[in-house]
Amino acid sequence: MTAVTLHPPGAFLYSLHHLGLDCHVPAKAIWIIALLCLAFGLQAQPRQVDLYLPDAPPLTLVKDAKGHGIVGDAALLALKRAGYRARIRVEPWARAQKTVMDGHDLLIIPLSRTPEREAHYTWVAPVMALDRVFFSLDEPVKSFEEARQRYRQIGVGLGTAQSDILHREGFADEQIRHLVLGDKPAQLLLMGRIDAWFTGVTEGLYIWPQVTDRKLHMSPPLATTDLYIACSRQCDPQLADAVAHAMQALRDEGRVQRIQKHYLPGVQ
Repeated sequence: MTAVTLHPPGAFLYSLHHLGLDCHVPAKAIWIIALLCLAFGLQAQPRQVDLYLPDAPPLTLVKDAKGHGIVGDAALLALKRAGYRARIRVEPWARAQKTVMDGHDLLIIPLSRTPEREAHYTWVAPVMALDRVFFSLDEPVKSFEEARQRYRQIGVGLGTAQSDILHREGFADEQIRHLVLGDKPAQLLLMGRIDAWFTGVTEGLYIWPQVTDRKLHMSPPLATTDLYIACSRQCDPQLADAVAHAMQALRDEGRVQRIQKHYLPGVQ
């Protein structure tokens, strides 16, 4: 909180006389004016909200010179435009989701809106759509059915919607290997420890070139969800509405598309 110094009434009157102003104001009135100024000053400070995000490049980044990722930068811009100041919080992704779910007025990004999560959050605003694909080193599959038959081990990010999608499509638990977010799935795919990596197109295309120059094969998009700024189930409606309107304005202005090009300049 910004410190505010209230000077004694005598000092205030001295300042007025020093400026050549003959102003006889009762001391009580001066204190009232000072308190009103303090109240207005406090109201002018942006309200702080906690924003939970994982280190999941390029969607969200924790420590990177480029910024906070595609969804991270967009969310921070929306919060600023809505009159809020974000305090970034980083926890393991599954724990962060539970913290926000059980809390009050906590925000989280980038959260896929899925049937399994629908009732547990306040869905504030969509930021972008995310296509999911299978990345592999051999001939890509063309359907979930083909993937079920071909792949014994499929890497997915721990706590992501990818696991829910695969379970809905009939994949067995033993086929799904949960891995920490980041380049771990790419490393295991390169070493042949998993048969495929099921993730978002942007994540795979961003991380793979940082791991190897070996050719990566990609299936057609097989599932698509919207990535949201989400809030706790118990969420201040004013917060949710303000951020939703700000995010819609950013999309209308083409800001999200420009942010995407900043992180993935070679991807259309």
